[in-house]
Amino acid sequence: MTELTPDPLANAPSIVDVALKGVCPRCGKKTLFAGYARFADRCSACGLDYSGFNVGDGPAAFLTLILGAIVVAMAITLELTLHPPLWLHMLIWIPVTAGGVVLSLRAAKGALIAAEYRNAAREGRIQP
Repeated sequence: MTELTPDPLANAPSIVDVALKGVCPRCGKKTLFAGYARFADRCSACGLDYSGFNVGDGPAAFLTLILGAIVVAMAITLELTLHPPLWLHMLIWIPVTAGGVVLSLRAAKGALIAAEYRNAAREGRIQP
């Protein structure tokens, strides 16, 4: 008989936990972020090096596109129902868009680094 090696991802936290709680994708300790949206260099509990992961501008781009579509749909709905002046649209939708991206950036970055960890994704690697 062959002995099965334990799956290292079996005890890993879910992508949602990493995104919402800022926990390490390997051990689950709350060590992922050093600032509001800045990653720590490594996990102080298990030693996972976060600098090897490259989330880049992906989360900001995704959030801008997704929230942009939602805000445009809400702005069009508001315009067609109430017909507010342009200055009121600007007063409402510019802060909503900027705030939505900034407030959800931490969760998006956490989700992307958790997905990279779970899928063993590394930069410049073509073959699995």
